[in-house]
Formats: sequence, structure tokens, C-alpha cells
Amino acid sequence: MSTVQADAVGTNRWYLSTAPIARALVHLCVPMAAAMVVSAFYNVVNGGFIGSQHDTALLAAITFGTPLLGLVMAFGGIFGVGGGALISRLLGAAENDPARAGEIKHVSSFAVWGSVIAGAVVGGAGLLLLHPLVTLLGADAAAASATRSYVAVMLAFVPVLAAAFCLEQLVRAEGAARQAMTGLIAQTVANLVLDVLFILVLHWGVAGAALAIGLANVVSIAYWAAWLQRRSEHMSLAPRWFTLRPAVLKPVFGVGAGQLFQAAFLIVTSLVLNNLAAAYGDSALAAMGVAVRIAQVPEFLVMGVTIGVLPLLAYAYGKGDRARLAAALRGSTIAVGAVVLLFSTTVFLLRHQVLAAFSADHSVLTVGVTILTAQLTAMIANGFTGLITSLFQATGRALPATVMSTAQGVLFIPVVILGNLWFGLTGIIWALTLTEITVLLTGVVLLLASRRSIARGLGEGTPERALDMADA
Repeated sequence: MSTVQADAVGTNRWYLSTAPIARALVHLCVPMAAAMVVSAFYNVVNGGFIGSQHDTALLAAITFGTPLLGLVMAFGGIFGVGGGALISRLLGAAENDPARAGEIKHVSSFAVWGSVIAGAVVGGAGLLLLHPLVTLLGADAAAASATRSYVAVMLAFVPVLAAAFCLEQLVRAEGAARQAMTGLIAQTVANLVLDVLFILVLHWGVAGAALAIGLANVVSIAYWAAWLQRRSEHMSLAPRWFTLRPAVLKPVFGVGAGQLFQAAFLIVTSLVLNNLAAAYGDSALAAMGVAVRIAQVPEFLVMGVTIGVLPLLAYAYGKGDRARLAAALRGSTIAVGAVVLLFSTTVFLLRHQVLAAFSADHSVLTVGVTILTAQLTAMIANGFTGLITSLFQATGRALPATVMSTAQGVLFIPVVILGNLWFGLTGIIWALTLTEITVLLTGVVLLLASRRSIARGLGEGTPERALDMADA
């Protein structure tokens, strides 16, 4: 490793290990929030590209296809979130026992190739079952053809999307937030360029939108893989380091499984939501798709904080640094509160003007305003819920992390069904808000119940025993 490379790695490690908390949070969270906002901006612009085709069925098709993104998050998240959290803890533990750093190659190789293999299996199965899958997604006759085109292309790229999501988590695990941001922004720029080509020039509609997403992720994969190969001191993507030893699988799947369950429930809840909302016509579905994309801007800012702080929390926990863990949690809580108050208020005040930029249909605008208000309210609760979940993931608390990841789905299904039964479309719209508030309260209870076990882990110095190399 060159002197420049060593300096870059050392700087990233300094932010995790000893930098003042405010500087560490800025380094880790601001680039992530910026990348998330750029991504959210892309989603809004992409909706505008599709809306420019003046076909409500195309907007509805994207809404129907949304659960597939949850599927990608599932398999990328199992390996990326679980592997990334373990790597950050091992880096922290290496400050007390340098030999622990040698275990990271096995974790990183397993995470990347595991995500590719799982993605290939799921994508292939989905293509074989494409027609019943589209029906299951809730697409009606008007949107079925467009939904089928969108879903087919997305399924073909599931291994790519899963690998990209996983690599992003691994880059962030070393504290390289700027590099994670660079990859996401490069992905977004490529996506926009390809959208113009495939949608506006070639007129490939939603299939073109899905193809642009897949190819743009190839760009980010190339960047992150090259960075890890050249700059990472401990990680390796080489297949020779791949292992299926329980000592690696257990901590990765223990935390990552929550992502799978969360995505599984996301798919189920989206199916239920789409099928219930479909009874109110394509205008309701289109309004839901547009409003959700707009609300993603402040929501992604919050996610930038809750996701960005995870490596810092995991590193401090692995090192056994109680004071730094507490300071990082306190600082990120203040940051989340500031973001949700500022940006949710701004978007709420401008909700009519923003929605009008996407549709001139009065029925879409009327429903969209209500949906956007409900989404912003839910986002406030979701921000603090995400922070609690990140703490559980960072400290390797598999059970509470899984409960937090699945609680929304478990609660949302009965709430939205009863809401539709009792209050019609209004009940559907506000079901998520009620669910998110309930999940936050659940998280607070779990956090209070887990304080002693987290404190014991800090006292022991490291949360996992050293991986036994003899098991290889």
C-alpha cells in the first residue's frame, strides 16, 4: 500500500476511532445524506420522466414494482448490513488485538459473493414466475403490461443491485463515507443520463427506466470494487477468501436477517396496499407513487444520519469505548431531530406547489396532498426508529434488530386492512403513520430492555470471540 493510500485509510479510521464526535458525524453522515438526497432527487426526476409520457398506467406500474426494490434491499442487506457491521466491530476490536483485522478478508468476500449468489437465485426464480408475480403485485389490466416489462428487467438485474448495495455497506464499514457517496452519485448521474436515452430518446418507457437503474448500478460496483481493491487495508473481494464457517455466518446473518424480514414484510405490505388502493382507481395509485417520491427527500436525509452513524457505533462497541458510543448516539439523535423538524416542515409548507409539478390531474393532486402529509408525519417517527435499529445492528443485538425490522410489517397489515374497512382510502393513507409511531414506541421499550446487555458487551471489550482460523 502506498503512502497516499495509507494516509487515506488512516484518516477514515481516525474518524471512527478518536475524532471529535461532531467531526466524525459530519464525515460519516453528511456525505451519506447528500448521496441519499441526490438519489431521492433522481427518484423524483425519474417520476417526472415517466409522467412526461402522459400515461397514468406507467406511473402505476412503477408503484406496483416498488416491492422489488425491497427485495434487492433484502438480499443486499443480509450480507451488506450484517457484514459491514461485523467488519466495523472487528476494526474496533483490532485496536486491542491487531490479529482480529485478519478476519475481515473472510467476512468481506463472503458478503459480496453471498449477495451475488442469493440475488441470482431470487432473480432467476422471479423470471420463471413472472406472470403470476405481476398478478400478485396487484397490477390491474390497464397497468399489467407495463408492470410486467418493468419487473422483468428489474429481476434480471437483482444480482447486480444486491451486490451494489452490499459493496456500499462494506465501503462505509471502514469509515469511507465520501467514497460511498461518490459511488452513489456516480450511479445517480449515470441513471439520469440513461433515463434520457432510454425514456425520452428511445421511448422504452418503464422497461427503459428499469434498464437504466440496472446499468447505473454496474457503474457504482466498478467504482467501489476498484476502491476496495486499491485502498482497503484489510478487505478482499477475492473468491479464495470466501468461507461458510459458522463463525462468519452467524454474526452476519444474525444482524442481516432483519433486513430480509423487513423486505419480506415490505413486499407483503406493498401487495396489500396496492390491492387495497387499486379499488380506488389509478389516480390514487399514481398520487401515492408521486407523494412517496417527494417525501423521500427529507426521509433520505434522516437515513443519511441513521445509516451513516452505524460504523461509528459499531467501531466504538467493538473497541469497548463506552463514552464514545454514548456520545455518538447522543449526537446522532440531535441530528435526526433537527433534520425532521426542518425539512419535513419545509416540504409540508410547499406540498401543493411540489405536487403540481408532477401532475395537472385534480384528483391526483387532491389525494396526493393528503398522502404527502401522512408520509411526512410517519417519517418523523421513522427517523428515530431507524437510529434505534442502527444501534442494535451496530452492537450485534440480533433479536431486537430483527424485531425492529419486522415490527412495521407485522403491525401495518392489520392496521391498513382495518383502516380501509372503517375509513376507506383515508384509512389506507394514514395506516403507515399510525404504524410508524407504534414501532417507535416498541423500539424505546426494547432499548430500555437491552441497556444492560449492551453495557456487558462493552465491559467485555469485544462483542464477538475471535474467529477460529482452524475452522477454515
